[in-house]
Amino acid sequence: MSQIPTELRYSAEHQWVRLQEDGTAQIGITDTAQNALGDIVFIELPAVGATFAAGEQAALVESVKSASDVYCPIAGEVVAVNGVLDGSPETVNESPYDAGWFFVIRPAQVQDIETLLTAEQYRALNS
Repeated sequence: MSQIPTELRYSAEHQWVRLQEDGTAQIGITDTAQNALGDIVFIELPAVGATFAAGEQAALVESVKSASDVYCPIAGEVVAVNGVLDGSPETVNESPYDAGWFFVIRPAQVQDIETLLTAEQYRALNS
């Protein structure tokens, strides 16, 4: 059974969002997604300063099985990326909700996070 932390919000496309104290939102892929992908070998992250609409492709993940787009679950501007993933993409397999985060955005509308799935809704969608 995949981990689904209750404090996060989720998209149907298997991204998670963690609202941070400074109002920014940390984004990554779920345990369900990394399990389905298998061993991750490369991640292409967005550039700091890039802006995305909700649902727009923001990153790319390549595994031994396939390549998958990562979508921005809410609109906003990228303010940080996880440089650790450049040299160690397998970090996402080992720690999808902590060390394996992808990028941080400044949301265009913070309340958009509330429109995403709760852990319970995400679990129901994937059961």
